Amino acid sequence: MNSPTTQTEGFELTEVQENLFPELLPILPLKNTVVFPHSVLPLTVGRDSSIKLVEAVASGNKILGVLTQRDPNVEQPGPGDIYLVGTLCKIVRLMKTPNNAFLLWVQGLNRFEVQEILQEKPYLVARIQPLHSFVEEDIETEALAKNVTALFQKMISLLPNPPLEIHTMASNLSDPGQLADFITANLDIEVEAKQQVLETLNVKQRLELVLRLLEEENEILEVGSRIHTRVQEEIGRSTRERILREQMAAIKKELGEEEGPEIEELRRKIKQAKMPKEVQKEALRELERLADMHPSSAEYTVARTYLDWMTALPWSKTTKDQLELKRARAILDEDHYDLEKIKERILEYLAVLKLKRDMKGPILCLVGPPGVGKTSLGRSIARALGRKFVRISLGGVRDEAEIRGHRRTYVGALPGRIIQGLRRAGSKNPVFMLDEIDKMSSDFRGDPSSALLEVLDPEQNNNFSDHYLDLSFDLSKVFFITTANVLYTVPSPLLDRMEVLELPGYSEDEKVQIAQRYLIPKQLKAHGLRAHQIEFSDMALRKIVRDYTHEAGVRNLERQIGSVSRKIAVQVAENGVRTKRHIEWTDLGRLLGPPKYFSEVSERLHRSGVAIGLVVTPVGGDIVFIEVTKMKGKGELKLTGQLGDVMRESAQAALSYVRANAERLGIDPEIFSNSDLHIHLPEGAIPKDGPSAGVTLVTALVSLLTDTPLQHDLAMTGEITLRGKVLPVGGVREKVLAAHRTGIKTVILPRRNEQDLIDVAVNVKENLRFEFVDEIEQVLALALPRYAEVA
Repeated sequence: MNSPTTQTEGFELTEVQENLFPELLPILPLKNTVVFPHSVLPLTVGRDSSIKLVEAVASGNKILGVLTQRDPNVEQPGPGDIYLVGTLCKIVRLMKTPNNAFLLWVQGLNRFEVQEILQEKPYLVARIQPLHSFVEEDIETEALAKNVTALFQKMISLLPNPPLEIHTMASNLSDPGQLADFITANLDIEVEAKQQVLETLNVKQRLELVLRLLEEENEILEVGSRIHTRVQEEIGRSTRERILREQMAAIKKELGEEEGPEIEELRRKIKQAKMPKEVQKEALRELERLADMHPSSAEYTVARTYLDWMTALPWSKTTKDQLELKRARAILDEDHYDLEKIKERILEYLAVLKLKRDMKGPILCLVGPPGVGKTSLGRSIARALGRKFVRISLGGVRDEAEIRGHRRTYVGALPGRIIQGLRRAGSKNPVFMLDEIDKMSSDFRGDPSSALLEVLDPEQNNNFSDHYLDLSFDLSKVFFITTANVLYTVPSPLLDRMEVLELPGYSEDEKVQIAQRYLIPKQLKAHGLRAHQIEFSDMALRKIVRDYTHEAGVRNLERQIGSVSRKIAVQVAENGVRTKRHIEWTDLGRLLGPPKYFSEVSERLHRSGVAIGLVVTPVGGDIVFIEVTKMKGKGELKLTGQLGDVMRESAQAALSYVRANAERLGIDPEIFSNSDLHIHLPEGAIPKDGPSAGVTLVTALVSLLTDTPLQHDLAMTGEITLRGKVLPVGGVREKVLAAHRTGIKTVILPRRNEQDLIDVAVNVKENLRFEFVDEIEQVLALALPRYAEVA
């Protein structure tokens, strides 16, 4: 509120008749100030033009006009910089300050309006026209005046230190126009609002305007008063709590029960952990319980362990993401060869995170055979992002409590592996790898895959609840990566929550490149050797891949390279050999022993009834030999080789097709009633399932029953129908790599799988001939030379 503007403050006030108002009036521009009639106001004058004006007026009739500036920042206001309605004033006191400025008190006399600016230098002079207020003396005007007075008195009561004389002055004013002017002059409002009141000549309208201003001011003051009261209450409550705690501490000290350093340390850790409000409240409640327990009680250890976990978790700690895409790409390329789709997906996540910082963490599932780099890829992703890396293995986990933790009622209870991993990471946004998610199982203790549904759901994991903590923890910033060898063992609801990225097996050329770039340097460092002491030729590496390993990944290849490195390390250690050892393919027999694997393709296919199929196993793509033989019997079909239900049904469908088309295929129909057929898939210890062996089963049956051996360098895959249609299958890339690895030259594929070859390396496709088919007759024409001649 402004300092009160009064009618008398020890000054001798004078009345000036209207006929004595000068027609020409010197104008004093004011900054942020509006002077009203019938008020006395102190003004400080410091501008050169204003000082000259005051000096001129003080020596004459002391009458001047005051007008408010539109913009207070203008130092030399002109005619366009001031309002045209102001107050005619008389100087009632004048003092000169030490800095040559003037302090003067002016008495407002009457409103006026500028008709014309006649002079600008050395100060403004204008021709003016006095303005008169007009009052409608009716009940409404009287009511407005009373309401304005009441609201003004209410406003005064809400002020912290109101001037005592203000209330009396307002009550003694009987003229409604003067009342409105007086109240407006004492309101702390914008200059524009005061100027609007000054320019309003209709007293009723002026009162209505002042009434609105008072209502706004009262509302602001009431809100401020409520805030002040609430703050005072909170301060009083906190002061009361502090005093009571000091008294409690003094009492405990007298009783010898004061808080020990352990409780003080836990209290400090709770404050430093920056927990969410609800979590901190629970932690402090548990701390108060702990403070009341005797250290030797069993519950003391339980509560202390719980608080240790609460304070150790990263409730608000995060690592800053490295969002430079070029750096991330360089790191991924440095650590892994190829895998372009995976790298591109990580860079996409980084790009979106750079544009939208509150993005939720993705849930990726890396699927592929062992040894293709799933786990190491997770470490590279963490390094590229600049985040901590945590890995837990889910292989063999069959208890839900492994994920969610045990409730504290159990002896030795602990949080689940998710919370434990976050504590090890020390950050709430690590890269978290859940390894071997396809190896989980369930029993009477619960289903861990069901517990993972909440963990791996971006819409739910911001409130993950661990049974041990019994509080919500936000997992939405965690970058979850799961790994699996196969997907058919992963429950569908869990699989639906993840973005599946396939990591297929490597071709021979890719394995050679990986060995030269990554595996050999790693093994040399692990065995104390240097690059100038040993060198592997590409032919040596190819021979290791073909004759000493049989895998989709590179894990066994790394072991064989390590075995060679150890033998060279022995020679260096014993004889001090300093010359570089060149490992050629001819040296492998001496270093690694005889080959462990060899191709059985030509040996197996010299007789009829044998066909090569292409399959996908948990360890990658592979070839499978399907053998069929017949013997005297009653037309029964025997299946061996640990076949699954789907493959058994494929065998039944294959036999039905052959029997239904026997005459067209050149087969004696009587053979099915006089002979039993036995279908066997070797390596019987390995389970086999799936529909993709359908065309291979038909081909093997026709080969046996027509006594026609297959081409020895041909393999096939595809599902069949009873009508002889060949349907598309999955895992084409892995199957093609297996065919290339085992020396197959021709691969028969369903025509609708032709588009899947886009993922196969160019050098692999160049070494194979692909035949695409729609009908089983096309398969038989390609696989059985004699059948092709008959057809």
